[in-house]
Amino acid sequence: MGTPIPCSEQEEHIFRSRHPAVPVPDITLPDFVLQDAELYADEVAFVEAATGKTFTYAEVVRDTRRFAKALRSLGLRKGHVVVVALPNVAEYGIVALGIMAAGGVFSGANPTAHESELKKQAEAADAKLIVTNDLNYGKVKGLGLPVIVLGEVRISTAVNWNELLDAADRAGDTLAYEEVLQSDLCALPFSSGTTGMSKGVMLTHRNLVANLCSSLFSVGPEMMGQVATLGLIPFFHIYGITGICCATLRNKGKVVVMGRFELRTFLNALITQEVSFAPIVPPIILALVKNPIVEEFDLSKLKLKAIMTAAAPLAPELLTAFENKFPGVQVQEAYGLTEHSCITLTHGDPSKGHGIAKKNSVGFLLPNLEIKFINPENGQSLPENTPGEICVRSQCVMQGYYNNKEETARTIDADGWLHTGDIGYIDNDGDIFIVDRIKELIKYKGFQVAPAELEAILLAHPSVEDAAVVPLPDEEAGEIPAACVVMSKGAKESEEDIMEFVASNVAHYKKVRVVQFVDSIPKSPSGKIMRRLLKEKMGTRSKAS
Repeated sequence: MGTPIPCSEQEEHIFRSRHPAVPVPDITLPDFVLQDAELYADEVAFVEAATGKTFTYAEVVRDTRRFAKALRSLGLRKGHVVVVALPNVAEYGIVALGIMAAGGVFSGANPTAHESELKKQAEAADAKLIVTNDLNYGKVKGLGLPVIVLGEVRISTAVNWNELLDAADRAGDTLAYEEVLQSDLCALPFSSGTTGMSKGVMLTHRNLVANLCSSLFSVGPEMMGQVATLGLIPFFHIYGITGICCATLRNKGKVVVMGRFELRTFLNALITQEVSFAPIVPPIILALVKNPIVEEFDLSKLKLKAIMTAAAPLAPELLTAFENKFPGVQVQEAYGLTEHSCITLTHGDPSKGHGIAKKNSVGFLLPNLEIKFINPENGQSLPENTPGEICVRSQCVMQGYYNNKEETARTIDADGWLHTGDIGYIDNDGDIFIVDRIKELIKYKGFQVAPAELEAILLAHPSVEDAAVVPLPDEEAGEIPAACVVMSKGAKESEEDIMEFVASNVAHYKKVRVVQFVDSIPKSPSGKIMRRLLKEKMGTRSKAS
């Protein structure tokens, strides 16, 4: 057997990917994703669903280069942060890659954010420049930073995107070029992290190139130039920019860009643009299953092969209903977080023996990654089938939170493990299941109750359109599970009926003890339930009653 393993290591339950390691080339993210673009020069890289505006691969390469050059001429230096407050538009990928190619750091912001929130992000990131469009210019013009504006409207106090790129063509290459290294930062997305406050997540070119190598490990040369991906998930989200834009560019597919979700436009785009892969969030899957508008379309015209859902757990009943209505479409799930990007995938290429994970799991661990599940109380790592906090270690782990050593130290330990704040387990086949967020768990008389589980049960009720479960403070129990429920039109059931329905499906301590009918459930752009908002709403109401 060779040397015995020392005791301390024996107790560590570390799980590695069952797939062979994949090499990570030492190049920048823009070079990596645009590799071989000249072979696809006239193919469409980005097309806007609403306007039909397109960019070919040749144009993406050209404009990325022009924008990078223009940024340097405006004085952007290596490590400078550029905040991009744009909806999903055809140019978005060019903006992000141009910033990175210039040695800058791309920081996506929610364009619907309030002026004060954009100000907070720009200040927290030490931004040197803002990129936005004419609609949102009013919100950033007071920040005292130069602003580049996309769109036809000329604003005298801002730099116009088209004029800037034209000027870059005319300018000579006299600027000192700082070589961009893979160890340099390229993105600073803002995430609430494992605790509430928003923080800048420092990601290098290597973090993102490594993540793409891992998450695309199953994509063979035969897939090159074949995939049309829906670009609806916000590109200011790390998944939007890397998982959709960068991954599709790397595979020389086409991104079908959508600025906002409207069911008819969405279905129309899927059919006319022949979308084959659509990353969407659970609320959209809910609409596809339950909304009568869907019947207006000839679904046999769909070329859709797969949808992908992440960000929020998908209720098993919803999954079944979707599969019944769209029989040829694979439902893939993934798990990742801003601090790491993608961690697991449910679907590889079965012809390569990469197989498909079990239903309701978030999939298998990607190549090059290690994972362990720890007891949150004492940090001990746990064996298979034992829920614990998910910790991950790889070349994709962020460098830390920007200007926030304390939070970084709380999240990444001395051995390089990123503590995710999610509870999950791995089964004997290597499939990973998420139970819930540590901080979302409701503590009822010391019992842990997962809101996601109760939401799945509520959604299984035929009259329930949508639901969210939050804790309400309770003197006797500490916290009780309370549900906000959106009922379908014409539903006859009372709040008591819904409570009884849940009670007949769960252990006594998991019962929902308050039900409130609401018109809608507030959700973030990525489809996550905004529980804090609901908690505040229900809290004030329970006091009033």
